[in-house]
Amino acid sequence: MRFLTVSATSLLALVPATLIAQSTAQRAAPAATASAPSTTAAIDRPTYGTFGFDAAGMDRAVQPGDDFYTFANGTWAKNTSIPADESNYGAFNVLQDLSRERTRGILEGAKGDPSSKIGSAYAAFLDTAAIEKAGLAPIQPWLAKIRRVDKAGYPALLAEADRNGVDIPFGLYVGQDDKDPDTYAVNLMQGGLGMPDRDYYLSTDAKLVQTKQAYQAHLARLLTLAGEKDAAARAAAVLAFETAIAKEHWTRIDSRDADKTYNKLTLAQLAQAAPGFDFATFLKAEKAYAPTLIVAQPTAVTGIARLIAATPIAVLRDQLMLRSLDGFADVLPQAIDAESFAFNGTVLSGTPQQQERWKRAVGFTSQALTDEVSKVYVARYFPPETKAAADTMVKNVLAALGQRIRKLDWMAPETKQKALAKLAAFTPRIGYPDQWRDYANLQVRADDAFGNMLRANQWRHDYNVTKLGKPIYRWEWGMAPMTVNAQASFGLVAITFPAAILQPPFFDPKADPAVNYGGIGAVIGHEISHHFDDQGAKYDNKGRLTQWWTDADVQKFKALSERLVKQYDAYEPLPGMHVKGELTLGENSADLAGLAAAHDAYLATLGGKPAPVIDGFTGDQRFYLGWAQVWRRNYREANLRQRLLTDPHAPSEQRGNIVRNMDPWYSAYDPKPGQKLYLAPDARVRIW
Repeated sequence: MRFLTVSATSLLALVPATLIAQSTAQRAAPAATASAPSTTAAIDRPTYGTFGFDAAGMDRAVQPGDDFYTFANGTWAKNTSIPADESNYGAFNVLQDLSRERTRGILEGAKGDPSSKIGSAYAAFLDTAAIEKAGLAPIQPWLAKIRRVDKAGYPALLAEADRNGVDIPFGLYVGQDDKDPDTYAVNLMQGGLGMPDRDYYLSTDAKLVQTKQAYQAHLARLLTLAGEKDAAARAAAVLAFETAIAKEHWTRIDSRDADKTYNKLTLAQLAQAAPGFDFATFLKAEKAYAPTLIVAQPTAVTGIARLIAATPIAVLRDQLMLRSLDGFADVLPQAIDAESFAFNGTVLSGTPQQQERWKRAVGFTSQALTDEVSKVYVARYFPPETKAAADTMVKNVLAALGQRIRKLDWMAPETKQKALAKLAAFTPRIGYPDQWRDYANLQVRADDAFGNMLRANQWRHDYNVTKLGKPIYRWEWGMAPMTVNAQASFGLVAITFPAAILQPPFFDPKADPAVNYGGIGAVIGHEISHHFDDQGAKYDNKGRLTQWWTDADVQKFKALSERLVKQYDAYEPLPGMHVKGELTLGENSADLAGLAAAHDAYLATLGGKPAPVIDGFTGDQRFYLGWAQVWRRNYREANLRQRLLTDPHAPSEQRGNIVRNMDPWYSAYDPKPGQKLYLAPDARVRIW
């Protein structure tokens, strides 16, 4: 998985860091739902319903003006249970299930071929008998090294841990320099937490306090399973250390600010500000030594360095040991694997059952040898006509957003010209990259699951840090073709749509165009619009972090954005827990602008003619139903709580109901004053 910074954003949140050890793919199991694909032959009808929308999943007892998401999806939500190995379930998961099943077929076919790295990686991960027989022996040399380290050797060991794929108190990666996007730079950021966010350590909310207690018990059990003594006291000491780190951490709202997180320091300046940690030794051991580096949260980084200096080495060792056990739990004995899932899967996300082993094996192999799997996947499952159709839609939505920019009444003419130049500079990336990474120097064995994971982590680290001093890999994607997601990359001025998302319900060649534009068209608009959201708009047509707007434009834009922040702040998906309007601003504004641009693009395809009425729905009604359908999702409470604390995306219901700001939605569904979603014309948020 590529490191993502504020200069790249995706349609959906990535898997929380604490769950990566448990699964590198979405947890999913097919469920009997009201939105099952049509049994009519695909050649005759679209996959869903009669025009690409599952009308059986609607709840027509709900008024669109009160809750459009539930009007479109209410019966589906009532009839769809979340599979036991899922923390949530919806349209994205349906496609991820399909992608994983297809990938499984590829890997099963390669499993018996000793010359196939993907087959060997998959086979080794599935061989739980060999993993159980090996016990802790594969990880013991690394644990022994941790047990021996002293304070002087700790910085170099942290670098080795990072290369091994173990979470450490700092995050480090090589990526584009936001202010010099033709150059790679070393980026350093805060880390060190075993739970998803600082709030899990610092909040007095009863549920989060219970989670913190469960985390301490989890740490103690892991230590015991590793054969360590005095586990309870040592777990408490690690928790106290991480709680102190949490107090130093920046909030997620501050951490998404591209200006605040761009702090270029010389190594000498960093050493002076953080005398408690030897960053020079750390960077040399990382093979990422540079005279300057970009520090995302400088006060947090220096605060963590200070804590490391003041913390006994025994506690630092124990934290590394625990991060290692959790990080490699998938390929360690079942007792550790189960314990890790019990906390990271069940406590944090509410998922009662761990995935079947084959699903996790697909996830691991797809992450470890992404491009080797991808090459086969796209050859089998991504037809050229889909790529061509998506390319046409991208061009149409780009043109529509260009027209919206030209008509803005709040932006200065000179800024409009720069915005249009940025739009013209976009690189749309559809289906799969045009170049593949080479895994020739990655050793994979069919009898060494632990070694495969360790070496894959090391390969990924080395691949990243050796970019220093090289030209930017502009061909490289941040996600695999098998991933049901999409992405905007600010530094590359690129938008990315993997093969797996270009399928029903997002895109169906047999579906009504209105539904396709409300689905994948709005997704395309979303990713384009990210380049003009509150952070993406800080990057110019070269991908450079700079203010290219007039001061007056900036102030007007902030005023409009603040209205959207307040709108989302008011939503309360769980009692006492609101959507964080500032945290979700980028995604909400991308939904707002992207959906509007997609609607314009849809209207343009009609050529001035009225859309046909199908099954009683007008073209505009079908367009907004297409939008609501792709956001179908049911959540477990623990997962929704985690998302409200950590996710820059609002929950699906609130994303679906962004339509309340769209004038054409009012014409389509005629909501009345007094209904819950109704906004007077002057109260509707319009930015782009």
